[in-house]
Amino acid sequence: MNQGRQIDGVTGASVIVTGAAGGIGRAVAEAFASADARVVLWDVDERVHAVATEIQERRAAKAYAVCADITDRAAVREAFDLSESAAGGVSVVVHAAGRLSTGPALEAAEEAWERCLSTNATGTMLVASEAARRMVSRGHGAITVISSNAASTPRVGMSAYAASKAAASAFVRCLGLEVAGRGVRCNLVSPGSTDTAMLHQSWTGTADMDSTIAGDPTAYRLGIPLRRVAQPQDIADAALFLSSTAARHITLHDLRVDGGATLDM
Repeated sequence: MNQGRQIDGVTGASVIVTGAAGGIGRAVAEAFASADARVVLWDVDERVHAVATEIQERRAAKAYAVCADITDRAAVREAFDLSESAAGGVSVVVHAAGRLSTGPALEAAEEAWERCLSTNATGTMLVASEAARRMVSRGHGAITVISSNAASTPRVGMSAYAASKAAASAFVRCLGLEVAGRGVRCNLVSPGSTDTAMLHQSWTGTADMDSTIAGDPTAYRLGIPLRRVAQPQDIADAALFLSSTAARHITLHDLRVDGGATLDM
């Protein structure tokens, strides 16, 4: 039996975590499993099955895996059906799936733009709206979308990514406003630089860790006042809180988890 912490609104709940094959998504899945939730891990990457098996064995938790393309409406609906068949009616969704593309706005490649919008914006719309429809019918639920502090702060070389995250964030808040009266809460967690493969993808060498923390005036980028990049667990803990009954009176909120890098603006 899982001997993890008991959290009201999470322990025993049926939870979907997208983008769970690695990075923040995996950390979120681990956090919910440690709270004795029934966790369904989604990812387009087949490795999600191995991650679910590892969580199940290591934590003695109920963990399941579904391969799903979040940019396809029919695939999303099928994935929800499979998830609810395995773990019961879903009451918590944490949408962590995302994609990063970088490059100058003046040279923005159409392909990179479409990839970011498809995954980060359209994918969020499909997952969150389908989750909300099912939760509304039951009269309760919590949806938390992992966005980015780039959604509200301009970033040099990140125009497509920032635009897609801004679109996703706006959609989640509008959705949350529409379903608040029917017992469904919709919130955002906006990380800054987090120690994941996605962050390292944008770096050119080990010195980038220091420059990320110190900031880069030439790119109009502040450093991180807490003097560290986030760990995936930091983001997972925020999602865990927003999904719990401790946050029962919180909706439409954007919880910034960036060590102060955007001065919480």
